[in-house]
Amino acid sequence: MEPERECRVLSIQSHVVRGYVGNKAATFPLQVLGFEVDTVNSVQFSNHTGYAHWKGQVLNSDELHELYEGLKLNNVNQYDYVLTGYTRDTSFLAMVVDIVQELKQQNSNLVYVCDPVMGDKWNGEGSMYVPKDLLPVYRDKVVPVADIITPNQFEAELLTGRKIRTEKEALEVMDMLHAMGPETVVITSSDLQASLGNNYLIALGSHRKTKADGTKMTQRIRMESPKVDAVFVGTGDLFAAMLLAWTHKHPNNLKVACEKTVSAMQHVLQRTIKSAKAQAGEGNKPNSAQLELRIIQSKKDIENPDIIVKATVL
Repeated sequence: MEPERECRVLSIQSHVVRGYVGNKAATFPLQVLGFEVDTVNSVQFSNHTGYAHWKGQVLNSDELHELYEGLKLNNVNQYDYVLTGYTRDTSFLAMVVDIVQELKQQNSNLVYVCDPVMGDKWNGEGSMYVPKDLLPVYRDKVVPVADIITPNQFEAELLTGRKIRTEKEALEVMDMLHAMGPETVVITSSDLQASLGNNYLIALGSHRKTKADGTKMTQRIRMESPKVDAVFVGTGDLFAAMLLAWTHKHPNNLKVACEKTVSAMQHVLQRTIKSAKAQAGEGNKPNSAQLELRIIQSKKDIENPDIIVKATVL
């Protein structure tokens, strides 16, 4: 099921020697699904920062620019997709925007998939885990050039300045996000009440496209997936990569793209938790190393996910 012609992704994300976050979480799934993936490692760390210890280097915006210049000099700066995730530095993020804009001049069909990683909610309280000055850069520079964004509920609230308490408010926030630029918005997790009960997490998706006659059409979906009782790292990176792949394969069917993405995600998480618990032993809490995503072991599920989470069209 490879893309008919070569489809190339520029993925600007973190790299870890051990484990699966950033480019390590995104590259294998994209490759398995038939994409050429060119990676820029925004950091190179020994492991993700959830471990007790980590060491490594950070790429600055000049170094990012230098790498891009190298591609340009060889005339190999043609891309179909750009994918970005966790970034801590405003100048780095601004440079990413410059690169995306230049690549869009080369290829007007380029799709920029952005996970605007800023923070999350714990026990109902939201907090940012990147410097506060990244918010205006995401809101005013990044989101306007993005085509697909995958914020969680807290990030969607930050970007729009609106609180989400009901599904109706969530849909209004997604409309506000569309108005800022992206034609596809997926709120990857929320604390909205699921019809299946408290052990389920709600995700919402919205795809707005302009038809040939200029009228706008919006497809909206809701998904409820089982909560997995553990703290995983790299899930957002894996989610955005698989959403990129499945929206490419089902360009006008957000429902199917999200069902495949979320189902594959569930398969990976279930396999990971099962394996982590076995390694930790009866009654012990798995540690960071044991909870690394079982992405390689899930190759078949990533290629051809059994649909275990269905989307409801709203």
